[in-house]
Amino acid sequence: MSSPEHTPYAGPAATRPVRAREAPGLPWPLQPLAPTGDLPDINVWLALAVQEHPHHTAARRYWDDAQARPSLADGTPYLWFCRITMLGLIRLLCQPKAVGPGALQLDAAWTLYQQYRSLPQIGLVSEPLDCDTQLGALLANQTLPARLWTDAYLAALARSSGLRLVTFDRDFERFGLDRILILPRP
Repeated sequence: MSSPEHTPYAGPAATRPVRAREAPGLPWPLQPLAPTGDLPDINVWLALAVQEHPHHTAARRYWDDAQARPSLADGTPYLWFCRITMLGLIRLLCQPKAVGPGALQLDAAWTLYQQYRSLPQIGLVSEPLDCDTQLGALLANQTLPARLWTDAYLAALARSSGLRLVTFDRDFERFGLDRILILPRP
């Protein structure tokens, strides 16, 4: 359990100013038609957010490397959430089995997600039209256990979006992605 002076959650340190390209009334910038960058898996977002997570150091190293990319200078998102990773992160942050006794209440988990999303380098990717086609292609060549269906969806989303999937999970190797980064585990 954490002391009052120590918060186990590593939310982003700063918020961003509102930019002119944002549509009035929308809390987040409109995403470009063809996003570039990385789609971190839920396990990466969770390890980044929870300082006591066994993979926090590796996730933090990845985060620091991503922040150093020159393409971030124009404020275009480079790291992307999708609905699955957003919902998964919030769900796990509320689960004592996943994060220990410091599990958050739903509103606090939502706030932490919003803090990440307020950063200019983080966007929310929409599902491309051919995502179902990509998912079907991934599933046509193999029989997957139910526990890997979400992984198959994330692989299809990354492929159809042109994003690099970033994960700690070697199970993604089965999908033959051209753009994947499997982070080292300690």
